[in-house]
Amino acid sequence: MDMDSASSVVLQALTQATSQDTALLKPAEEQLRQWETQPGFYSVLLNIFNNHMLDVNVRWLAVLYFKNGIDRYWRRVAPHALSEEEKTSLRAGLITNFNEPVNQIATQIAVLIAKVARLDCPRQWPELIPILLESVKGQDGLRQHRALLTFYHVTKTLASKRLAQDKRLFQDLASGIYSFACSLWSHHTDCFLQQVVAGEQAQALGSLERTLLSLKVLRKLTVHGFQEPQQNVEVMGFLNAVFERLKQFLECSRQVGPESPCREKLEKTTILYTKVLLDFLEVHPCAFIPLIQRSLEFAVSYVFTPAGEGLAFERFTVQCMNLIKTIVKNDAYKPCKNMEDSKPESLEAHKIKTAFFTHPTLTEIGRRLVSHYFLLTEEELAMWEEDPESFGTLTDTWHTATNPCTEVLFLDIFHNYSQTLTPVLLEMVQNLQGPTNVEDPVQLLMKDAVYNAVGLAAYELFDNVDFDQWFKNQLLCELQVRHNRYKLIRRRVIWLIGQWISVKFKSDLRPLLYEVILSLMQDPDLVVRDPHTQRMSLSLNTPSPVDDFEFRTEQFLPYLESIFSLLFQLLQQVNECDTKMQVLHVISCVIERVSIQIRPYVGCLVQYLPLLWRQSEEHNMLRCAILTTLIHLVQGLGAESKNLYPFLLPVIQLSTDVSQPPHVYLLEDGLELWLVTLENSPAITPELLRIFQNMPALLELSSENLRTCFQIVNAYIYLSASDFLQSYAEGLCKSFCDLLKDITNEGQVQVLKVVEIALKVSPVLGAHMFQPLLPSVFRGVVDGERYPVVMSTYLGIMGRVLLQNASFFSVLLTQMAGEYNQEVGQLLGVVIEMWVDRMDNITQPERRKLSSLALLSLLPSDNSVVQEKFCGIVNICVEALHDVMTEDSDTGTFKDCMLMSHLEEPKLSDDEEPPTEQDKRKKLLALEDPVHSVSLQQYVYEKLKAQQALMGDQGFGALMETVDTEIVRQLQEFLQGL
Repeated sequence: MDMDSASSVVLQALTQATSQDTALLKPAEEQLRQWETQPGFYSVLLNIFNNHMLDVNVRWLAVLYFKNGIDRYWRRVAPHALSEEEKTSLRAGLITNFNEPVNQIATQIAVLIAKVARLDCPRQWPELIPILLESVKGQDGLRQHRALLTFYHVTKTLASKRLAQDKRLFQDLASGIYSFACSLWSHHTDCFLQQVVAGEQAQALGSLERTLLSLKVLRKLTVHGFQEPQQNVEVMGFLNAVFERLKQFLECSRQVGPESPCREKLEKTTILYTKVLLDFLEVHPCAFIPLIQRSLEFAVSYVFTPAGEGLAFERFTVQCMNLIKTIVKNDAYKPCKNMEDSKPESLEAHKIKTAFFTHPTLTEIGRRLVSHYFLLTEEELAMWEEDPESFGTLTDTWHTATNPCTEVLFLDIFHNYSQTLTPVLLEMVQNLQGPTNVEDPVQLLMKDAVYNAVGLAAYELFDNVDFDQWFKNQLLCELQVRHNRYKLIRRRVIWLIGQWISVKFKSDLRPLLYEVILSLMQDPDLVVRDPHTQRMSLSLNTPSPVDDFEFRTEQFLPYLESIFSLLFQLLQQVNECDTKMQVLHVISCVIERVSIQIRPYVGCLVQYLPLLWRQSEEHNMLRCAILTTLIHLVQGLGAESKNLYPFLLPVIQLSTDVSQPPHVYLLEDGLELWLVTLENSPAITPELLRIFQNMPALLELSSENLRTCFQIVNAYIYLSASDFLQSYAEGLCKSFCDLLKDITNEGQVQVLKVVEIALKVSPVLGAHMFQPLLPSVFRGVVDGERYPVVMSTYLGIMGRVLLQNASFFSVLLTQMAGEYNQEVGQLLGVVIEMWVDRMDNITQPERRKLSSLALLSLLPSDNSVVQEKFCGIVNICVEALHDVMTEDSDTGTFKDCMLMSHLEEPKLSDDEEPPTEQDKRKKLLALEDPVHSVSLQQYVYEKLKAQQALMGDQGFGALMETVDTEIVRQLQEFLQGL
């Protein structure tokens, strides 16, 4: 097929692919997908999107297919890679003309040229940069703009490469074109400023667009194009020129007015200038040192003096604050505690900062931050009245919004210059003592701002503020002023208390605080009740009465019913997703803290959560909060949580089903809920068992949640080993075999622990169900697994099988003897020898005792191999006796400290959690476990006596002579009195 006919076929397919009719759309997309790997397809696409006569949508689609093809087929090593001949032709075609009339398509073409440049420039495409520079110099306005747009995207892409060789290539490029880029930027900037003065709005807008693009290029070259930029006169000259240009552009913004078509791009360019400084400061802090003084003078004058009035706009103010903040807290500008160890650059930077931040300057910055930037604006107050929930959930992004950015700057400056700023802030507090006149809105806003500052600086003010006295004498009174306008202060005061509670607040005052919270939660204003305020006193994610070291449950219990009831009412009243999440966080925290004490009060919540779950189908983050609440609820309810199963189990089912899209958000919390549900379940139910069908796919994922998955498997085994293993062991065993082929040593241990627990709970059924895994364990022991923790787990499994299922061990030994082509006795000798040799790999006393019991279970024996290894078996037993025997100081006799009885019921202290149902199951299992039910001392004695009876005194005496005399002496000491 020739190129013309190919073009018409592809053009037809692209036209159909832009159709709204799925009958045309789907086949066309499929046809285009098949052509992606055909030689010549991308040449046809290039011709189509370069043909300005065709439909814009068709050309747009052609560009997108071309761009995707670069990602998939341009690299030499890619499957179905493009031929070198076609790539050469395409590269030439992409840069023949820069006259694309449609902005969006021009941008996409620039991006795809940059993608090719990333892979081929400069080696395979040395002509790209020269052609771009030549085109940028041209007089044709459109061609110049498109070339400059492409130049920017190419520069941006090449600057982002991070390999050392690529960085060197970019630095070579930068040094070659930097002078030209500077003159280009300077030329377009001068043209723009002249055209603005002359009132030529249309031409000015074009020049401003070119100024913006050339500045973007310079930003990348300046920040990433030089290893030591401070050595380059042009780079430092450009950076110094940035300050002058910033002043010109700010003045220009005032002249053109808010209605000018240039206004938006003017502000964008102004922000870009500040980004040049911030990026350079971040990447080259030492090279920035000569610019510190000028940067601070510039930023402080525009943000904290009248010079900025009428010029500074919000985003510019934020950028200036970020510049000050980054200089103040930059580690490269801080000398070491021992001045002699400091670098000269650090000392120089510190000297410049110290000279700039004088007492008057800091005082003015501190006062202005609090009294000007901390004040709530009219827009915020109007929002409070019109939409209190949205006001309560304003986004706190410090680097983009003025208020949060101001607070971060305040914190950093206060932390670094607290000696100067503490008296300033305390004086502001002193001036606002006593209740404020509700008719004076300015004073109310000022008090809100000052209290905000005291809350933010709580840790710095620890030694300077007696918060307990302030709380009792001033803040409590403020909370009792019920006037509507005073809600501003009520909200701020409760937030302030939350900030200080983990810093300095007597536990004796807690009940008083709980009463205050109870009162505020009935406040008519939603913002005061809003959890964004209340969480400072109750929630998970800030230090609070319910979430700090000094919380005492008994102090909180008298208020529990009322607070929980009011929280539940608030949960129902609020509409914003984020607000509901915050209330749920607080509820979760309360449940977690009071544990089983919550049971009488959760009825309403339990009834409401299914409705909230259904309503939140489109809000996965809210569903995550519901899952977290359910986790704490199940833990608080314990065995009673079985009443939640009709709601709980479908929630777990959905959250952990990897075939359902929401699992991306819900999986981690869903697995945690699944685990606590099993741990608190009194008995298995068919529905609970059925959810395990989700597990094979989860194990296949091998994600960071694998550990929780293993814990869930273990919980099922503890809950009902027989039902669970009969239903799922076969598939589980297959999953484990697949996992063990490609998993870390840590992961192997987790898998093997599941098998060990199954053998512990059900020695016969466990061995039968996990039979396919056991040969690899046997091989690991015989071959002497090098990783100690894995070897320890192998020996734990072997110990369980040998001690509690001897007949199965015999069958396994026979099977493995055939595999190793050895006699059964000979292989048993190898196993015992390796076991004795690697006993030190076992660190847990339980496993060490288990190994002793298992090897002793081979006695009495007339097997020559066992008798040969008798010395090693006795050595292990004596080691284990040292581990588990404790001497009774009264009687001087020894007893096995691992023995447990039904009579032992440990008393819980106040801060201990009550045992879960799984804890109870583990306790009952331990009572039947030989490790906890058989006295090692007694077992050793009985086995040795039985061996003596089998061999006779003389034969046994000869056997004992193979044991070291010191070991025999220690053994006799342990066995005395038996």
